[in-house]
Amino acid sequence: MTSSIPERIVSVSAAPYDGYDLPRVLESLASIGATHVEPAFIVGYTEPFDESAFAPAQAMQWQRWLKDAGMQCHAFSSHIDLGRDDAVEVFRGRMDFARALGAKVINTNAAARKLKKRFFANIDVLARHAQAIGLKIGLENPGDGSDNLLNAASDGSALLARIGHDSVGLNYDAGNTISHRPGLNPADDALAAMAQCLHTHIKDVRADENGYFFTPLGQGGIDCARILRAVALTDLNLSIEIPLRLHRQPNAQPSRAPYRVPIADIEAVLRPALGFVRQHLGAAPARQIEETALS
Repeated sequence: MTSSIPERIVSVSAAPYDGYDLPRVLESLASIGATHVEPAFIVGYTEPFDESAFAPAQAMQWQRWLKDAGMQCHAFSSHIDLGRDDAVEVFRGRMDFARALGAKVINTNAAARKLKKRFFANIDVLARHAQAIGLKIGLENPGDGSDNLLNAASDGSALLARIGHDSVGLNYDAGNTISHRPGLNPADDALAAMAQCLHTHIKDVRADENGYFFTPLGQGGIDCARILRAVALTDLNLSIEIPLRLHRQPNAQPSRAPYRVPIADIEAVLRPALGFVRQHLGAAPARQIEETALS
């Protein structure tokens, strides 16, 4: 008896379109063959916003835009430090917004290590809320060099064991590892984290003396092809995340350009990125994929 593998969802992050209105973003994504968008609300990394962006009326508008464009939302990025005093109130509102768009996963950072006591209290409340509304929380390793509860794959198992909730897993991003912990091999660490992942991000990065620059897939130092071949042996869904308006300084701090990237330039990077992902996801032998699904 054989087992069929559910169709994998490949989302494309809205981060490259930083500065554009959502209808234009969705139109562009549809034109390059994307089917799912991952909205990106990350303070300092994207256009400024406040919590009014997540009001019910805004969710209804997003629903209309998604429907009109024929696009869907499976994953949603809205990174905050979950050790903040207001994290439960803020993140719960964002969770409800994401779920209203159809998202099944919301990605965020864990917390600065110094805030771990508050983090564990907060994540217990948020995990129960996630379960109640049919959402999962993907904790993502940061890229800014700070000391976080999730600096690398080696932190994942103990962190998730202490949280102890099926609604929380990892959203590992090897493109963050290269700047956050330069001593680690990003692809090795991504593969080590994969068993704890409920979603993953794919992006490539070129590092030099001027900092860290996000590149077309396959042109940086991450070995995205190797990561994708490993993903192909799992049932993980993933997002292509190439924040073209952003780069990281040598100290790993983000630097956002004062101007938005032209749509044509964004499409010139994302269209082949979709092809790259599909090519390498299809590179794993079918027999291996079937055996993994049955194991």
